[in-house]
Amino acid sequence: MRSFFFLTIASAVKAVVFGPIGTDRPAPAGGSVTSDQPPNTFFQGHSAPYPTNDWWVGYAAGSGNATCAGPFPYESVLTASAVQFGISTARQFDGTSVHQPTQMDWGVSFSEHSGAAADHKALSWDRQTVTVQYLTGSSTMNAYMVPGSPYMTFEYSGATPKFTSGQGLITTFAGSPISEGGSGSFSLNFFFHFARASGTQFSVTNSAGTYLIYSLNGSLSFTATAASGGGTVTASAPFTGVLRVVKLSEASHQALLDAHHAVYPTGVDTSYSFSGDSATLTFRWAVSGGSASDLLMLTWPHHRIKMQSPNFPDISALSYLTTKGYMYPALGNTWNMQYGLSTITWNAPRSPDSSCQDSIIAGLEYEIANLPAVAAPGDFYWFGGHVGMVSRLALIAEVMGRNDLADTVVTYLKAMYAFWFNPASTTKPAYETAWGGIINNAGYNNVNVDYGNGYYNDHHFHYGYFLAAAATIAKFDASWMNTYRTQVNYFLRDIVNPSTEDPYFPVTRNRDWFAGHSWASGIANGAGSRDQESVGEAVNGYYGAMLWGLVTGNNDAYNYARMLLAQEQHAAQVYWHMYPSQSSTDRDQPYPEQGLRSLVTIGNVQDWQAGAWLFWGDQKVQIAAIQILPVTPVNEYMYDAEWVNAVWDYTADELNDATYSDDWKSVIYLAYANANPGTAAQRSSALTSWGSGNSYSNQMYFLATRPGASGVCGDVDANPLGTYVLQVASTGQFVGNSTLPDLVAGDAGQAGAVIFNFGFAPNAGTMQTVGTGQYVTADSSGTYTLSASRAAASSWEIFVIRQKQGAATGVYSIMAASNKQYVVVGANGTLKNSGAAESDSTGFRFVSA
Repeated sequence: MRSFFFLTIASAVKAVVFGPIGTDRPAPAGGSVTSDQPPNTFFQGHSAPYPTNDWWVGYAAGSGNATCAGPFPYESVLTASAVQFGISTARQFDGTSVHQPTQMDWGVSFSEHSGAAADHKALSWDRQTVTVQYLTGSSTMNAYMVPGSPYMTFEYSGATPKFTSGQGLITTFAGSPISEGGSGSFSLNFFFHFARASGTQFSVTNSAGTYLIYSLNGSLSFTATAASGGGTVTASAPFTGVLRVVKLSEASHQALLDAHHAVYPTGVDTSYSFSGDSATLTFRWAVSGGSASDLLMLTWPHHRIKMQSPNFPDISALSYLTTKGYMYPALGNTWNMQYGLSTITWNAPRSPDSSCQDSIIAGLEYEIANLPAVAAPGDFYWFGGHVGMVSRLALIAEVMGRNDLADTVVTYLKAMYAFWFNPASTTKPAYETAWGGIINNAGYNNVNVDYGNGYYNDHHFHYGYFLAAAATIAKFDASWMNTYRTQVNYFLRDIVNPSTEDPYFPVTRNRDWFAGHSWASGIANGAGSRDQESVGEAVNGYYGAMLWGLVTGNNDAYNYARMLLAQEQHAAQVYWHMYPSQSSTDRDQPYPEQGLRSLVTIGNVQDWQAGAWLFWGDQKVQIAAIQILPVTPVNEYMYDAEWVNAVWDYTADELNDATYSDDWKSVIYLAYANANPGTAAQRSSALTSWGSGNSYSNQMYFLATRPGASGVCGDVDANPLGTYVLQVASTGQFVGNSTLPDLVAGDAGQAGAVIFNFGFAPNAGTMQTVGTGQYVTADSSGTYTLSASRAAASSWEIFVIRQKQGAATGVYSIMAASNKQYVVVGANGTLKNSGAAESDSTGFRFVSA
């Protein structure tokens, strides 16, 4: 049955923080498993669920000493006895990527600390920040790790502050020079090996530059020493109060830093509100030490673009260059960032152009009839891409008025999904208890399963497909939805849980709220560097969540996912899309290097580097396509004209090279269609494959629904269809019956010719002999004669037939899809798919039988 239960979108929906999607203990088909990489002692005193993809999860995973992606502008490491942090001073561009290698400028601790790893822990955390406590006896140091704060903030109780240089000798302290040596010795060049100073503000310099130290609770006395290639700054007595430490990159920055050092953040409330198709994301920092309006924070480009009524000091007053560009100052403890939300749900906002409708229906009929057999999944990722692609066929069929086809697809999808709910399945979801989440049941102790899914890599990539396909089934069958809602909700809760009140899942697992996008990397390898390659699949994660929220009537989940979707798409356009024409000095330019921007697309954004590369491929078409796919209606927001035109120009050499896969080209053509549908349609007509997550039907539907697509399919090349005999144009010979199953041109004349039925295949067709019913096949080597010897058509039985370039009208070339080589008639009359170029092909006339 077809369900017509849809969500009614209120004109204004407001909330501070949404409640949980569910609070029930997950009971998936795979039961419960426990990771072989549980948290270390960092979470002592707390219980799961724990963050797995946050910028600071390296404090808790593995040995706990990974370099963590923040709190920017700093990066940090927790050692057994100290918080180490620093700002990279060595930005490099190597022709492919910008690198800002991490460096630890200082370590901050206290003299009384035991040095035991168990004597530091997470005191608390929220959606952006974490408070770390070091403790020994009654002495404690709380470190407020707050992204966006230019200062590192440490609160001591009965502990003697100690700073250890991580970048060479201390050369000056409080204005006094220091040279290397032992404490108390005297240098003949009048440089002391130590310096002492008392007060509430100090400066200290090592090879990383100058840092300022502020005391917010009275005067301290420090002794600085330089020895053994480093040095320390140590207080003379235990201290109770707050110290703030900040990198002074330029002397002119000190005025702003001095003016605002007293007000410090200890955490942040991340909330949101909705009005119609707009969302406002609000950061409100909890502050101490003074007026909230005096809080000094730092912004990245994506913040500045979206902030409403900000208080921005001049950018010359303070700046730090990071992988995401310059961080510039903002005053006040409240930021409001406004995002337009998608009004696109299941399908494009325009009907398919009439010129494409016959092709779309033919594609649907063919692809649905040729779906692979229902089979148990072997993994999460590739299964997800497949069901995501198939679900689009149902939605397109519904648009085209072919509910018979849509029903066939839904039946197929339900049979596929049955494996997820069956405990007897080999590959199935399980609830992992050490961190809290749904994983591939085989991955709890093997990082190589499903790209590290069991170690919390790529969950939003994987589960977006699951949710989109499940939503499609539910759209057509409310009974199925009601039966399996709870099981599907496990995937929803895993990636878009909005609430700390869910006792089984962390909040919005992959999202880094301050960075403005998601991280794909989880706890693998000690949860070191954060990265995300496929921003397109991250967007799809939230699109799938949005559709599931829509179809199940969960208004909060729907709006929450819409907001996450809008933020991810915005981040894609800021940090993954590059615009060569933009100025290097633009305030919101993340990549000042013109050479990098000329590469058009970032393949991988990491905390310390970003560049046009991938872990698994180096082709331009791969780098661009993985940021585009999967192509769904909602992504027309993301495929802006300036970027897709730049991608087209940058990848042109590979797009024009037949040795590069059509799988990648297909999605680039679709993104380009947002700006140039006619050219995209013509180029799409030459495709013979679409990859695991795209299809011919989706290709044609997306082309047909672009702005300005009127008549877009009218001049698109296509195979001739019908019953014909083949005649070699240059000799007049016909492909004869007598040599079957081999195809050989000879002198028997039309009366002795083989009659072929030329049938439809996407952008191509089949050749079936009328007399024997056998399909013509072409092997991938191109060394064997074409043979009419297959009972059914598959990939080796597909041919692309087009008007031959430079030949008379009605003379065609034939290309075998099996190897993209052209059919050539040899001296002995045999037909082989061995021509490397179209100019090598034999020209054929199609003579009506």
